[in-house]
Amino acid sequence: MKIAGFTFIRNAVKNDYPVVEAITSVLPLCDEFVIALGQSDDGTQALINSIGSPKIRVVNTTWDNGLRDGGRVFALETDKAFDAISPDADWAFYIQGDECVHEKYHATIKQEMQACLADKSIEGLLFKYLHFYGSYDFYAQSRRYYRREIRIVRNDKNIRSYRDAQGFRWSDERKLNVKLIDAYIYHYGWVKSSKGLIQKGQNFTQFYNPEYVPDEKAAEESEFDYGNADRLLRFTDTHPAVMQARVARANWKLNIDVKKMSRMDFRRKALQWIEDVTGWRIGEYKNYKIVK
Repeated sequence: MKIAGFTFIRNAVKNDYPVVEAITSVLPLCDEFVIALGQSDDGTQALINSIGSPKIRVVNTTWDNGLRDGGRVFALETDKAFDAISPDADWAFYIQGDECVHEKYHATIKQEMQACLADKSIEGLLFKYLHFYGSYDFYAQSRRYYRREIRIVRNDKNIRSYRDAQGFRWSDERKLNVKLIDAYIYHYGWVKSSKGLIQKGQNFTQFYNPEYVPDEKAAEESEFDYGNADRLLRFTDTHPAVMQARVARANWKLNIDVKKMSRMDFRRKALQWIEDVTGWRIGEYKNYKIVK
């Protein structure tokens, strides 16, 4: 069984993406790892080179700024990395630049890939998610955040990244048949200081709305509204080993009363209660079909 990892990245230093941690968190599971490296002006190339693994292969790319509407460029860059994977790889493990896999899940992930290898009805593996928010001490858990997404797919180039690289579908847009596995992706994209989160929001908006112009003054003078999270829960477990140094360097704390921050109305509170009690998220959008 041959496993290939892949990702895309651009200006990781400027945007403070934990891309080195993301790559190294899955590298032990991979025989090769392909990075679609967009033109950067902040030392991202040197950052990637610092990993120093012979498994890594870089594909230099140019982002099409004309395809920013709806974040479409993210999916196209994902496809460039996926298309560069060696044809003899069986599985392709996708990790985004702000995601990590805890080493405690490595054995489970490898076992699931091996167990499903011969079962062609399984076209991908579905992961659970923890969305860290504001600091490394809290994660957001509400209907605002997707609970699951595909991160391992068959090495079939008719599979394409979907929309803004949310997940994957076949080229005819059929949903992939997947198996839900007992492993989590740790998503760190919203772990920043207040000003860092405002800057992140402005930066991302540019890739969804081509007409948007960032407001530098607002980024300097405003405070981030953590109430958008709906509900934050305290994280009491450990972060992946590759994240430990970054967690230790964090020089801010999230000083808010999480019990008072929620803005959920009665309907959303009721739906959340049903989910908490039964595990059923009513009306959940699913970019996949669980078959096993």
